[in-house]
Amino acid sequence: MRIIPVASGKGGVGKSLIAANLSVALAQAGQRVVLADLDLGASNLHLVLGHHSPKAGIGTFLNNINLSLNEVIAETDIPGLRFIPGDTEIPGTANLRPIQRNALVKQLLALKENTDVLIIDLGAGTHQSILDFFLLSGQGIIVTSPAVTAVLNAYVFLKNTVFRLMYTIFGRDTPANAYIEQIRKEGSQRLYIPRILPEIQKIDPNSYQKFLEHMARFHPRIVTNMVDDPKDAEVATKIKRSCAEYLSLKVEYLGVIYRDSLQDTSLASRIPITIYKPQALLSQGIYRIAEKILQSNAEQFVLNDKEIEASFLETSSEAETDFENKLSYVEDLLHSGTLTQGDLIETIKSQQLEINKLKKENNFIKLKLSKALNQGFKV
Repeated sequence: MRIIPVASGKGGVGKSLIAANLSVALAQAGQRVVLADLDLGASNLHLVLGHHSPKAGIGTFLNNINLSLNEVIAETDIPGLRFIPGDTEIPGTANLRPIQRNALVKQLLALKENTDVLIIDLGAGTHQSILDFFLLSGQGIIVTSPAVTAVLNAYVFLKNTVFRLMYTIFGRDTPANAYIEQIRKEGSQRLYIPRILPEIQKIDPNSYQKFLEHMARFHPRIVTNMVDDPKDAEVATKIKRSCAEYLSLKVEYLGVIYRDSLQDTSLASRIPITIYKPQALLSQGIYRIAEKILQSNAEQFVLNDKEIEASFLETSSEAETDFENKLSYVEDLLHSGTLTQGDLIETIKSQQLEINKLKKENNFIKLKLSKALNQGFKV
């Protein structure tokens, strides 16, 4: 069973949209797919999927872990796709106890008997439970948008994931764990993996080797959503560079998704856009990502530097092609009457508001960076 956790460091970047539509695309490709809403405390994936309001969800299972997870799995109208609804109305689902988390993981892994792909829609942020579920696979997807805050938070998420992996591998009584704890208590801001590893290799060779083996199989994949221009796709390169320099982590670029006004109509209709408009630019981006996932090896997922670089070059080329298609797509909608001149004006206005919002965020980040540099703090 291929496990694909979908996460984001920041809310509002379209993580659930991608998880839902990717599930549809993979099911349409003949895969037996289970989509699990583990955005605990803020579950709304059923709205994106177009599923009726669930009578039972993940909270039902968490409050009675002796149940089988199969009892809350719902069939959907999409052949090959089953759905585990989330639960926002049962208190406490956002804060899992270890016994609940372990029981849920066990039940999710047991789905492999009749499931080809398990897609897990995780909550935004870096809560320990979110990191643990993301680490169920070496092929998790981190969704970002071109916004400066979203890019920064995507990197912070990956940084926390790597350190969570490190803590998981290093036993409590190991010299490596004691060393990491010492650094953390000292409040060092320079928790860079390349600086830490040489010392761990000296004091705890066994833990060092285990960590390298796990990192060799851990290659998160970036998807940049809400793209308006090919240049927006370049933000993933910044994440890649930071991950390589500070985390010794290799990331792959899985794809870009252009902003599409039809998504709002699709969501209002409670129909996934891959079904509502399969030829839409957003849908085509999802299908391309699904194809890449199916072409990759689910069992042996170890990428070399050339393959990673190729993924960034390929995605950059796709961003250019999609931009050309986007212009033609808008022109076709205008000529067909589907998109009126008034719609186009409203779209431009909304994009202008988004641009102004991004400018404010950018200025805010610049101000924080300037203050940090003046205080001698290195980001």
